[in-house]
Amino acid sequence: MPVALLALIISAFGIGTSEFVTMGLVPQLTAEFGVSVPAVGLLVSAYAFGVTVGAPVLTALGARLPRKTMLLGLMVLYLAGNALSALAPTYGVLMTGRIVASLTHGAFFGIGAVVAAELVAPDRKARAIALMFTGVTLANVLGAPAGAFIGQQVGWRAAFWAIVATGLVAFAGLAALVPSRPRPADAGLRRELAAFARPQVWLALGMTAIGYAPVFAVYTYIEPITTRVAGFDGGAVPVVMVLFGAGLVAGNLFGGRMADRALMPAIYGTLGGITVVSLAFWFTAHSRVALVVTVVLFGFIGFASVPPLQTRVLDAAEGAPALASAANIGAFNLGNALGPFLSGMAIDAGLGYTSPSWIGGALGAAGLAIAVLAGALARGAGKQPSGDGRVGAVPEPAQGHRP
Repeated sequence: MPVALLALIISAFGIGTSEFVTMGLVPQLTAEFGVSVPAVGLLVSAYAFGVTVGAPVLTALGARLPRKTMLLGLMVLYLAGNALSALAPTYGVLMTGRIVASLTHGAFFGIGAVVAAELVAPDRKARAIALMFTGVTLANVLGAPAGAFIGQQVGWRAAFWAIVATGLVAFAGLAALVPSRPRPADAGLRRELAAFARPQVWLALGMTAIGYAPVFAVYTYIEPITTRVAGFDGGAVPVVMVLFGAGLVAGNLFGGRMADRALMPAIYGTLGGITVVSLAFWFTAHSRVALVVTVVLFGFIGFASVPPLQTRVLDAAEGAPALASAANIGAFNLGNALGPFLSGMAIDAGLGYTSPSWIGGALGAAGLAIAVLAGALARGAGKQPSGDGRVGAVPEPAQGHRP
């Protein structure tokens, strides 16, 4: 593993922890600012909005800058937003800090994925992207719970200062370890935007937004599924969430390896798996043991889809990948919003707490259909989507290349 990947992993861990930390600080924040629980929930919604807006805008603004310069600048923005949150005297200032920090998220992961892929040989780039995203999975398993613990023991401001400290370590690592490479002479916004004239880029974004949506369509409602359907008490919910996080870590690394071997089959397999496991919740939610097994499998197959989906958009936008890569992070977040919204409508309609499984299954099937269409169009055009950076190249049979 190139040592520069370690700096990207630490950065991803810090950014991921910043995204999830307020979920564990609800009692402290409501007491500090005298606001309701839904108001604290808006801090999460505002963050997601900032990710969606910040990803394309900041990436476009920095289209001519070296990628290392962009990563360092984005980390400064991350530090500023979290420091502002730690110092916030009012709820409004805290909200502002959250939005400032969120602007970093999409652009950093989009550009970071490009940098990670450039650090390794072409046939290992999906694994490099997966290693970077390991930071996000560890933020779920370790970072957010640690932030909640610090908030309970020392105070919520200390949790944000711990995130700032992580960001300082990440900044130092990026500065010292990531190689400086100038952008190509023809780099710029026009070239990045030109990639969006390719239908395969839009199909890649579509399979991400729709195909990944089932993960949060179901997982958002894991608490009522665990307690009101399976019959666990409330104390079991954190354990179930940790098991889900363990599945994320393992699935992420597995997905990177599979994508490097055969990219489109990895996408078909993971999106098909998301569809099947989503539907499985309908049957397993009534059994405690079966539910726990399904949750672990769901975390595994859900995040196994991330490296191949991110690699696919890099391949589709070959030659100008940064903006498309950042847009794909926005597509993940769009799916994270779409899934829970549709599941919430189903629950409000009286269809029960297991109805998100059918929403997830339908979304997963739609995402898989988009992926199959993309693969068919690529084959029809004489192009072979692959994980080795040679999109559009038709491999010679003697090379034994697997699509």
